[in-house]
Amino acid sequence: MNEIINAKKSLTLAAIFICLFYQATVAQNNSGPSKDYFTIENYYKAKWGYASEFIDLWKKNHYPLLKKAKEKGDIINVIAERPILHSGEDTRWDFKVTIIFKNVQAAFDADLTTPYRKQLYPDLDKLEKDEQHRFEILIAHWDVMVDQLDLN
Repeated sequence: MNEIINAKKSLTLAAIFICLFYQATVAQNNSGPSKDYFTIENYYKAKWGYASEFIDLWKKNHYPLLKKAKEKGDIINVIAERPILHSGEDTRWDFKVTIIFKNVQAAFDADLTTPYRKQLYPDLDKLEKDEQHRFEILIAHWDVMVDQLDLN
């Protein structure tokens, strides 16, 4: 009989813990990102067979600049994705980068990463050549400004 009572107490305590954990998680998720954050999705479509090279060049030459801006706080997060399966040529994209900026001003600051170029790339001529090649293998690039919707 005592074993049954102890089991019920344990189950009750576990249920209370789960409810408290769930409430804390919901509260944290409802706080959500700052209303000042500004998100842009960047889509890239490379020539057939060049997607990996494009991504490698992006990671080598552009991502370090974004990481510096993130360290400074102008960028909140950078998320890179590629599709697992292919789609039709008219809807195909090879690489997507979502950048969450601290605000709209940071998102449209043309010089956001300029201060880091010399610091990260002492040979700016090589950087320019690599970036030129990255864009030579690019067929299309488009940016989509997105806003989270409150579904409640």
